[in-house]
Amino acid sequence: MENGETMTLDEQVITKAIIRRFTEKWLDNLDLDVAVVGGGPSGLVAAYYLASRGKKVALFERKLSIGGGLWGGGMMLNEIVVQDEGKQILDELGIATALFQPGYFTADAVETTTTLASQACRAGAKFFNLMSVEDVIIRRSNGPASTKVVGLVVNWTAVEMARLHVDPLTIRTQYTIDATGHATELMHIIERKSGSKLLTETGGVVGEKSLWADVAEQTTLKNTREAFPGVYVAGMAANATFGSHRMGPIFGGMLLSGKKAAELIIDRLENT
Repeated sequence: MENGETMTLDEQVITKAIIRRFTEKWLDNLDLDVAVVGGGPSGLVAAYYLASRGKKVALFERKLSIGGGLWGGGMMLNEIVVQDEGKQILDELGIATALFQPGYFTADAVETTTTLASQACRAGAKFFNLMSVEDVIIRRSNGPASTKVVGLVVNWTAVEMARLHVDPLTIRTQYTIDATGHATELMHIIERKSGSKLLTETGGVVGEKSLWADVAEQTTLKNTREAFPGVYVAGMAANATFGSHRMGPIFGGMLLSGKKAAELIIDRLENT
C-alpha cells in the first residue's frame, strides 16, 4: 500500500486463497514416489531424507498435530533420549543435544518435533494432516501370483470419527511407508484385505512385545524393511509387524529407522 493507506481485508479472498492453494497441493500429490503414513519420528525422518533426494513424497497424519509420541517425551516430561547413532541425525538437522552420561544424550522434545517437521517441509515433503488412510489399492505385479500396494484410500479423520457414510478418495504411489507406530494400522489393513501373506514368519502381523529398550533399539533397525510388496515398515510399526519389543522414550532407533526406510526405497526407485 502507498501513502499510509490501510488495506481492507476481504473474507472471501481469504477463503478462496485457502481453498485454491490446498486444492493445488492436493492435486499435485495424487501421484507420488512415496507415501508416508504416520507423522511420528520415523515418518518425519523418512519424509525428510526422501524429499532431500528429490523424491515426490507426501505424509498423511490422522491427527491435527505432527510428531506422534515425540511431543510427550516420557510420561509427559518433554525430554527424549537418544544414543550416539541417533544423535548423528539430530546433529545433521541442527537439533541441540546434551550429554547425560556416556552413550546417552537428551534433546528437547518440542525442539526435536518442530525441527523434524520443518526440515521435512523445507526439503519438499508435503503434509496432509487430519487425513486417515482407511484402505489400500492392491494390484497384480510381476505375474498372476504376485500383488503389490499401488495406492492408498484416504478420508478426513473427522468423517472416520463421526462414523459418517462418506466415500473416500485415492492417491497413487510407487512405495508406501507404514509409520503408524504401535497400532501398525496399514499392515493390519493389508493383512485383512489382501488375500496374501505378509513378508513375516507367520504371514501376518506378529505383534508387539513388552518393553525392552536395549533389544528394541537394535531390532527396530533390523525390522525396517519391506513387509508387503511396495510397503515398508518403520519405527514401532516395524517391531510390531515382525514381532519385537517396544523401547519407551528412547528415540535413536526411531530416527535411524526412518532414515533406513528412506534409503531402501531410494535404492529401489533409482536402481530398478
